[in-house]
Amino acid sequence: MNLFIAPAFIAGFLLSLSLIMAIGPQNAHVMRMGLLRQHLWLTIAICVLTDIALIAAGVGGLAQLGGLSDKLLGAMTGAGALVLALYGAQAMRRFLTPPLTQPAQAEADAAVGCAADPAGMSRRRAVGLALALSWLNPHAWLDTAVVIGSASLAYAQPDNAVFGLGAATGSVLWFGMLGLAMLVLGHRLNSPGIWRALDALVALMMWGTALWLLLGLL
Repeated sequence: MNLFIAPAFIAGFLLSLSLIMAIGPQNAHVMRMGLLRQHLWLTIAICVLTDIALIAAGVGGLAQLGGLSDKLLGAMTGAGALVLALYGAQAMRRFLTPPLTQPAQAEADAAVGCAADPAGMSRRRAVGLALALSWLNPHAWLDTAVVIGSASLAYAQPDNAVFGLGAATGSVLWFGMLGLAMLVLGHRLNSPGIWRALDALVALMMWGTALWLLLGLL
């Protein structure tokens, strides 16, 4: 049987897409980096590798161990809520302060928190932001390690590995398509109005997610 049409592969692929397609911290960050034309594929690579690592952890044993412990989950949730709140505050600040320079350059300046710099965001900062929004994001852990890992229990070995491969393929395909879309449509979306609308949407989404996470700890 062809691996890519195996029921376990298709189930994992569809589940991964359904979890990842909602606008979340990783997707919003990839969109921003695509519009900035800065370190887009590096950011996508970090997001994809994070998903693959977490899917492998879930399918390989985390789900069988009963998922994350309450203390670890609580610590991750609190840290993730703080990261999202800070990231939302940065987006809201950009929304409330219209850019004085070209939209893409102004966004780069705001992202690095410094005056205009022809070099834009550094590679180190781009990596740091991508890692923070991937590894300190409880939704990424819950969606991949826990939800996908638990769902893989419906399949015996080696079909559970095929399920995980399908889920990983879904992540690769989604982030790749999102990156291409930003490269193709970026110049059409690069206007002050679009930037401000995106920043407002990102801020509200980040804060809403952070609040929802904190309420879940009560």
